[in-house]
Amino acid sequence: MSTAPPDQSGVDEPRFRDALRSLPGPVWIVSLGILVNRIGNFLPVFIVLYLTGRGYSAGAAGLVLGVSGLGNVLGNAVGGYLADTIGRRWTIVLSAVTTSGLVAGVPFLGSLPAIVAVVGLIGVTSQIYRPAAAAVLLDSVATNQQRLAAFAVFRFAMNIGAALGGVIGGVLASTSYVELFLGNAAACLLFGVVVAVLLRDAPQPRSDQDHADTQADAAVGYRQALADRTLVRFLLMTVIAEFVYIQSTVGLPLHVSDVGLSAGDFGLLIGLNGLLVLVLELPTTGAVSRYRPEYVLAIGNLLIGVGLALTGFTTGMVLLSATVLIWTLGEMMSSSVANAYLGSLAPPRMVARYQGLYGVAYTIGTGAGPLIGGAVYAIAPWALWPVVGAAGLLSAQLCLPRRHAASTVDEPLPARVPS
Repeated sequence: MSTAPPDQSGVDEPRFRDALRSLPGPVWIVSLGILVNRIGNFLPVFIVLYLTGRGYSAGAAGLVLGVSGLGNVLGNAVGGYLADTIGRRWTIVLSAVTTSGLVAGVPFLGSLPAIVAVVGLIGVTSQIYRPAAAAVLLDSVATNQQRLAAFAVFRFAMNIGAALGGVIGGVLASTSYVELFLGNAAACLLFGVVVAVLLRDAPQPRSDQDHADTQADAAVGYRQALADRTLVRFLLMTVIAEFVYIQSTVGLPLHVSDVGLSAGDFGLLIGLNGLLVLVLELPTTGAVSRYRPEYVLAIGNLLIGVGLALTGFTTGMVLLSATVLIWTLGEMMSSSVANAYLGSLAPPRMVARYQGLYGVAYTIGTGAGPLIGGAVYAIAPWALWPVVGAAGLLSAQLCLPRRHAASTVDEPLPARVPS
């Protein structure tokens, strides 16, 4: 399917539950670190309220968010490069420490240009760890089931952290934004300490051929990665799929308001999504682990597209809750599978670069989605939902394996590869 040979051990792999129990220490260390980091990840959630509370306009807050989003794209690319060159551990530590220092300074900045510059840098540094963390998981496991189990645990830690962080951040924001941002800085620093003290990079095998491969990777880098047609197809799928999914925070609240429901009702719908993910994502991942990842991703993306597209044809809370159930099921099916599947595509010394490009595609989709979705809704609210449905169908189609009689470059994985 790519330049990396597929894992052929699918028939001998343990069950998903057994793979969870056998996960090695680095998976739990990184998951613990991300739990701490997400609990204190307040700035992206509260920066708009902080700025408007200081008297800045909504346009100024939007500018800050836009610059931060561009920083996120760059941060993933930089993180992928650093993790493949200086190592996973020190890339994560660098990201955590620099982000901590920058976030601690935000409440003491006076001018808007200074805030834009610093928050833009935070957008870069706060994302550098992501490809490295994903690469740690992939370095630590050997089978497809373990890859899937590792990312399922990692996502569970992220979701728990985000849920707790929202509550804690709301309490801190109601008392002092200085405390809020200093708490964020402390969480970032603790993340770095956990990784620096507990984590060690996996040893890399060395030989003459390995040395030649390393030199080739260093010379080509992302250009070599982007020559992988399967990867490019996966990245395009990711951009479109994230455009669809982000409408849950753009089109959905706009529609809720238009049909006469309240902000509290929207909060209940999003709360339903969060509760389902926390309770059911691990069992759902285990249930789909026996099937080919391409088809799991395709069905997951299709459910997300269908569920969100149906939003435009519903008015009451009961039917809207049903649509949330549909697209949340798709989210639970596809999220962990996407990272694990991508791990099966990457050559050994380009694991982090592949994950970095995935982060770039992800942030492009989530950044462009609100702009495009909001613009379409402003012109014709009814038009957004057919666009979402069509995009969901396209993202599902891009997941399916391509067959070529004369080439194995895009050859699908064996029938029981559950990565």
